[in-house]
Amino acid sequence: MSKKQKTIQKEVSLSGVGIHTGKTVNMTIKPAPVNHGFAFSRVDLEGAPIIAAKAEYVVNTQRGTNLEKNGVQIQTSEHVLAAAVGLDIDNLLIEIDSSEPPIMDGSSKYFVQALEEAGIEEQDAEIEEYVVKEIISYKDEVTGSEIILMPSDEYQVTAMVDFGTKILGTQNANLEQISDFKEEIAAARTFSFLHEIEMLLENDLIKGGDLNNAIVYVDKELSESTMAKLKKAFNKEDITVKSNGILDNLTLHWANEAARHKLLDVVGDLALVGTRIRGKVIANKPGHLINTQFAKKLAKIIKQEKRNNVPQFDLNQPPLLDIHQIMDILPHRPPFLLIDRILELSDKHVVGMKNVTMNENFFVGHFPGAPVMPGVLQVEAMAQCGGVLVLNTVPDPENYLTYFMKMDKVKFKQKVLPGDTIIFKCELITPIRRGICHMQAYAYANGKIVAEAELMAQISKIK
Repeated sequence: MSKKQKTIQKEVSLSGVGIHTGKTVNMTIKPAPVNHGFAFSRVDLEGAPIIAAKAEYVVNTQRGTNLEKNGVQIQTSEHVLAAAVGLDIDNLLIEIDSSEPPIMDGSSKYFVQALEEAGIEEQDAEIEEYVVKEIISYKDEVTGSEIILMPSDEYQVTAMVDFGTKILGTQNANLEQISDFKEEIAAARTFSFLHEIEMLLENDLIKGGDLNNAIVYVDKELSESTMAKLKKAFNKEDITVKSNGILDNLTLHWANEAARHKLLDVVGDLALVGTRIRGKVIANKPGHLINTQFAKKLAKIIKQEKRNNVPQFDLNQPPLLDIHQIMDILPHRPPFLLIDRILELSDKHVVGMKNVTMNENFFVGHFPGAPVMPGVLQVEAMAQCGGVLVLNTVPDPENYLTYFMKMDKVKFKQKVLPGDTIIFKCELITPIRRGICHMQAYAYANGKIVAEAELMAQISKIK
């Protein structure tokens, strides 16, 4: 049974302190269109640059999962992403006026509450879900951390944690179904050990920390000098250690709250895959590094499978746009008009087609006696499909021209010969902004992928 994508009904705002900067952070979570996914916008910077919540943008995992694109950073993204996944949401734009979301109480609880306050609604598009068919694993041989993903009827997560300390020891946590996230996982707060807190204080790295947003486990003797530093950092007149080995002013929600928070982090970090997962995750000694390394591996596997999954179309059906309608949109003309039909067109993707015949003028010289369609023209044909996509966003496409801006990660897999029919599929990587279209493009022929590329083009009004 198909499921619909979801977003929130209205925007919602929160304010709090950034745990590393110590500064007040204002965050507004907004609805987003179908197939948008999760993305952060730094509204404190010129142009409010957007960073998609994708594993490819992870730059480091020290004290949280940190993203960076074109020099713009987002720190500790995992708690708000976990809340979104835990509420079965697919599309959100998260605006913040700092590099990190507010830490709140160190859990996902307040983000869950805010999203529920905004209301959740279905959208007119089916979800994209990766159905796990075989075991996928990733292991860090140095630390022994390992993540295994296996087939299951729904998304499940198990976290098995061994902290190697007497005060905390071994803990497990389970999420049998995503609908349990709110009650069983969301309120699990972040934690640290005393020796880590000392290092962070010495390096001035937890300016926003206090005893209300992090559980501190005392794994060593509390010296007078350390006590003085903690009193100053946490603005407390007195600090003591409770009988269960944590600093005072906090009561654990669960005996295994640390393991539950590690599970929360797994959910948030795996949101960076960018696709819903139908499978069971078993995380042994998880941490942000192995979580995001696994997310990168899984994202590559999904991309590879999508690339090899040749789309099927009934070419006997009337096209969405024929050659005359295409020429009403594109400025190109023969012999440089390289698409014959548009089969599908939405605000996010386009599918086009070209029949390659021996009559093509480029076969005269490429090559005599061994005709092969030049790869550069395959890329141009994909770009022309993208031109239809971006020009479809304006009411008067005849008054615009499209300009190629960039091509990246171009690969040619198979030769294209006379008699072949090429299917081109282009999908937006990021939403169209200021007439700029950034897309992933594929070309297929004879049931195989023949070319692929990341393309960027811009439309400009004819003066």
